[in-house]
Amino acid sequence: MIGVDWGTSSLRAYRIGADGAVTDRLDRPGGILTVEGGRFADALRDTIGPWIAAGETRVLLCGMIGSRQGWVEAPYLPCPAGPAEIAGATIPVPFEDAETRLVPGLTSSDEAGVPDVMRGEETKLVALADLLGDAPALACLPGTHSKWAHLEGGRVTRFTTQMTGEAFAALSQHTILARTAQDGPDQPEAFARGLARARQPGGLLHHLFGTRALHLMDRLPATETRSYLSGLLIGHEVASASKGATRVQLVGAAGLAALYETALRDAGIEVTTHDPDLVASGLHHIGRSLGWL
Repeated sequence: MIGVDWGTSSLRAYRIGADGAVTDRLDRPGGILTVEGGRFADALRDTIGPWIAAGETRVLLCGMIGSRQGWVEAPYLPCPAGPAEIAGATIPVPFEDAETRLVPGLTSSDEAGVPDVMRGEETKLVALADLLGDAPALACLPGTHSKWAHLEGGRVTRFTTQMTGEAFAALSQHTILARTAQDGPDQPEAFARGLARARQPGGLLHHLFGTRALHLMDRLPATETRSYLSGLLIGHEVASASKGATRVQLVGAAGLAALYETALRDAGIEVTTHDPDLVASGLHHIGRSLGWL
């Protein structure tokens, strides 16, 4: 089968064997926002046409391609959900070159009943849940919108989203903090200061303005502001999302995952890291539940 993770800014495609092995792959910048006039079929054909010509007949899509801005909207599937439930909720896509189906995103609610959603990350979580078995686990997928998911019995039982990455970009580029936040290499000591500050009383909003005040009092150089702010935000995220946890399963790109691992270990939480590219494995599990493999 062919698995495709089609997001807002990029497209990753995998040619997957019956045993789950990836026999070919490609990564290109052609996200859904670059597709003009709704010509998603043409864009997909341009990408995976050679694989179809070589005999592939089934395509499974995930990610923002299933959003309202994408090809076909796939309704969110309520948690708890595993490969079988997700496979049962996939929807057909009008692509004449191959049988093509779209993976739904997941939805969950917090303790107050406020909904949360994800698209694309569910494939990584399906793969991770399979690796971990039936035991309960807490997984962290850091990113622009970090996901913290509870796994049990091979399924995603619930999750929450933290807008930490997007908040960092906005604060460091479009607020008064931008005036004193210089680009440059990461500063581990400044990041650690931010983590320590996040454990102190006062709350995030007060701590954010303190970042400005520290600079004005010559106690935080401009070259350290971004790392300090990163530590502050990630520290608050970890304190909230990992409350009560003793171990976290971490899945993310190397640089960002390293920051989260530092923050988690600093909070006394054990960390197990995983290959960040679990999408193909998750799509394989869903494809197998569809009876494709």
